[in-house]
Amino acid sequence: MKNITNFYNKTNYPKRLALYFLVYAPIVTAVFWLSYEIRFISDAKILNEAVTTNKENTRNFYMEYQRYYALMWIIPLKFIILGLGAHYRSVLRYFRLPDAIRVIYSLSIASLVIYLIPTLQNLITKSSEPGLSIYTIPHSIVLVDYNLSILMFLGVRVLIRTINERRKKDPNVNKKTKRVAIIGAGAIGEQILIDLLKRKEEGVEPVCFLDDNRQKHGLDIHGIPVLGYPEILEEIKERARISEVILTLPSTASKRIKEINALAQKAGINTLIIPTVGDLSSGRVTITDLRPVSVEDLLGRAPADLDTVAINELIHGQSVLVTGAGGSIGSEIARQVAQRNPKQLIILDQCEVLLYTIEQELIARGHGDIISPIVADVTDAARMEDIFKRFKPELVLHAAAHKHVPMMESQPGEALKNNTLGTTLVATLASQYKAKNFILISTDKAVNPTNIMGASKRLAEIAVQSMQQKPENTTRFIAVRFGNVLGSSGSVIPLFQKQIKAGGPITVTHPEVTRYFMTIPEAVGLVLQSACQGNGGDILVLEMGKPQKVIDVARQLIELSGLKPDIDIEIKIIGLRPGEKMFEEIQHTREEYSPTNNDRIFRFTGPTLDYADLNRILKEINSLILKENETCKKGVQQLIPEYNPQLK
Repeated sequence: MKNITNFYNKTNYPKRLALYFLVYAPIVTAVFWLSYEIRFISDAKILNEAVTTNKENTRNFYMEYQRYYALMWIIPLKFIILGLGAHYRSVLRYFRLPDAIRVIYSLSIASLVIYLIPTLQNLITKSSEPGLSIYTIPHSIVLVDYNLSILMFLGVRVLIRTINERRKKDPNVNKKTKRVAIIGAGAIGEQILIDLLKRKEEGVEPVCFLDDNRQKHGLDIHGIPVLGYPEILEEIKERARISEVILTLPSTASKRIKEINALAQKAGINTLIIPTVGDLSSGRVTITDLRPVSVEDLLGRAPADLDTVAINELIHGQSVLVTGAGGSIGSEIARQVAQRNPKQLIILDQCEVLLYTIEQELIARGHGDIISPIVADVTDAARMEDIFKRFKPELVLHAAAHKHVPMMESQPGEALKNNTLGTTLVATLASQYKAKNFILISTDKAVNPTNIMGASKRLAEIAVQSMQQKPENTTRFIAVRFGNVLGSSGSVIPLFQKQIKAGGPITVTHPEVTRYFMTIPEAVGLVLQSACQGNGGDILVLEMGKPQKVIDVARQLIELSGLKPDIDIEIKIIGLRPGEKMFEEIQHTREEYSPTNNDRIFRFTGPTLDYADLNRILKEINSLILKENETCKKGVQQLIPEYNPQLK
């Protein structure tokens, strides 16, 4: 920062001072001269009379020329005070309310100093009457000068900004200008408008607002009219030559977003939307980074209420290990952890390509000095122990897992090895090396599982709960369950998008299949919140809203692409895949619900495995890994009776 400041002072600042002096010195001179003219205009006849006493003649002569001599100290005074008010760091052609407040504040201080100087002079000279000095400015002059100064300074800045905004544009740009309507005439809509007005040269011109609040209809915001309800969009499209609409509605207004998006599609208008709160809080985007409407916007998930202070305390200054950091969930965990100032962030994955991707992203965000990328397999005991010995992580977020349900059905041993044994190994090392917290990322498919992926995660939960009872253990173990996350690798959304791009058909397993859906940033935020409030041995379940029919999600994606379901894109029913359920559950039959401090996080308690029995279970799992698929699944069913495998 010091180097940047020195560079700024040595290069730009002197030039900026010279520019401002050339602009403001004439203003100060003109305003001060005009203040005298206004104040003594009624005394002009007296000042010009030839017959006056010597005393009157001397004073009038002085009052006539005092204004010129006083400028020798008034110009530097105002210039210095404006500088102390950080006025010269702003760009002349950009002028907004904060700049105006700084100008008024500085001019008020300057006028107060001018007002007090004669009083101080009299105190010093011990005179009861003001002397004829260039520092003796009549109080009425100070008042007039103050008002005129504010008027002139603000007026000049506004004039410069107006000229800048209305300067002649490239005619080729004007031909390509996109005229947009902003849906929502609230604070965010006004912020978007200001940004667009400043960037007219980029070829985007806001022409109107549309809003559901009737009280705003007929009003103007920065010269842009609020025409009416969004329903008139098709009616005004040709008249206003609108080619895009920008939605500034809250993420909870999913129904209204869906309706307006449908209106825009019917009118043949492209729809953009502001980022979600999750995107903004992650630091990935700003409010003016517009994007197309996505299926996440139509789900209507309200932003989660997170205790950011507690989350920051959990992470700040700690050594944090994230396994599976190259995956969708793991990479988002790494992003959210990195921005909370850990002492060290170890990102671990067995896929070097995915690990490299998140590493480069974190470096680009300025976190290169705290991250340590590690290529490793969580089932490799020697490698993992070396990592724990070297880094001694205090917080372990275990996201590494095989998650693809149909693929794991054909190779159950791999699911058990990675999801169950790998998790147990990492949890054991966390306890051995005195990590404070271990968080297992689990899944709703672990509840009364019908597939080996869910069963392997259920066994991982059992192992982690058992580790809490290990003698002399000081680590707090927590498992967090949640459902499908939109956009994750292997999820249905990217598959549907790929199928739409190819022209269809979209393949849906069953018309009645339902799933819980969450956004990745929301899920990770709640995972970190869970880490703050869970007790050792807890299984916490994230509130996932209402389950959505997968076929409805498919239709929404088709419509968002500007196409019609079953007309432009066929929806084909292909039947349930191996291991799939019609619907997911959040609670085992033997688990009991208890509330937490966050209404988005549930706690479930049930029978736990004694730590003394854990080794026996692990030996049985090891013996099942290399057995035939059917034998392996039957063996797992013996370990967790709620598992209902689909056997041939």
